[in-house]
Amino acid sequence: MSTFSGKQAAVELTAAERERKWPNVVPRDAATLILIDRAGKKPKVLLGKRHANHKFMPGKFVFPGGRIEAGDRSMTVAGALPAIVEQRLMKRVTRPTASRARALALASIRETFEETGLLIGTKEFGAPDEAPAGPWRDFAAHGVFPTLDRMHFVARAITPPRRPKRFDTRFFAVDAIDVAHKVAGVVTADTELVELVWMGIEETRALDLPAITRAILKELAHRIDLGFAETLPVPFYFERRQVFQREEL
Repeated sequence: MSTFSGKQAAVELTAAERERKWPNVVPRDAATLILIDRAGKKPKVLLGKRHANHKFMPGKFVFPGGRIEAGDRSMTVAGALPAIVEQRLMKRVTRPTASRARALALASIRETFEETGLLIGTKEFGAPDEAPAGPWRDFAAHGVFPTLDRMHFVARAITPPRRPKRFDTRFFAVDAIDVAHKVAGVVTADTELVELVWMGIEETRALDLPAITRAILKELAHRIDLGFAETLPVPFYFERRQVFQREEL
């Protein structure tokens, strides 16, 4: 068990984010993916604008992501998670397993595919022979194997209690060069994400972002400044006694 630092985190919530009027629920496992484009002088990240009619974070710019689905536990991959990533994903969880860690990483890739049309992986080996029914079968039809060996685990955050939805979210990051294929027409005025933008981290301050997304972007910028090594600590955000805490995994 990790030793807690108990330090207050600098997460500035809006008035709406501070509301605690909903019945409390257990957070659901979720994952999100940060794509980083390093082709220019300054790294850029991919963010998507959520549909204005969503009940949860309407109109906010977020990283693509969502909950684990059944197929995420059985989809074949071309490269396994780095050992250090797997180990950290199993910290501070009930009944930790390598299969759960793997499913979280795959969920971030699947959600990115569904929400943006971008496929993270490789075409080197052709299409997988088999894939679970649903989004993963559509993914495989484009001749791409998902790969996990170049994924970084960069943060974890749990939605505060008594919010309309609660997630225990793991934030992964990969380089944009790992996009093996792009499907056009996925983002429209009627989809979950209605707009995609590539922006420098500093420039994202002008966007309407959830408080935790702002915090993760600051963590990401610092991580990049330090060389983006896998061995760097992974921040873990959660609320205790109505105060956000930041610990390290």
